[in-house]
Amino acid sequence: MAKVLLHTCCGPCATVPVPALRKEGFDVWGFFYNPNIHPFTEYERRLQSMQEYARQQGLKIIGEATYDPVEYFQHITFREPRRCRLCYQLRLQKTAQLARSGKFDYFSTSLLVSPFQKHELIKEAGEMAAEQYGVAFLYRDYRADYRETIIRSKAAGLYRQQYCGCLYSEKERYAPSKKKKENPQS
Repeated sequence: MAKVLLHTCCGPCATVPVPALRKEGFDVWGFFYNPNIHPFTEYERRLQSMQEYARQQGLKIIGEATYDPVEYFQHITFREPRRCRLCYQLRLQKTAQLARSGKFDYFSTSLLVSPFQKHELIKEAGEMAAEQYGVAFLYRDYRADYRETIIRSKAAGLYRQQYCGCLYSEKERYAPSKKKKENPQS
């Protein structure tokens, strides 16, 4: 049975690719590596959510249990307009590297579930990492099943986040929109 290392950003996003890949006949392992998540309390909630989902599904998890956003900030500083591309590259390179050392046949990511993520950049980052580390990137477009992640994560009692995880997306979430600034009556 072919082994796939699935980079997991959170429990809810894993609820679609884990069973789908298992149905395809893969031995799926999870890898929680997300130095982009900010603040620490958000990181902890997402890690706990992933661990709970893994427990419920009998999913083996390889994890970076330490919170260290320094690598992420060093990777994107002064290149913020390209932060998403760089973030995908950072996480998928680490996943591919681990997949190679763990003798996995493939690697993939639960980021492919979200319609809010930039799929072409994810695919590009995955393919680059595959070439660099010699492990195939398993691209699947799960966006059509995004609503299913909401249903499944609620049924499983998993924490669902409201932003991508990085400081910039958190700021965008809470910052007043331009429309509200232009028309304070709305």
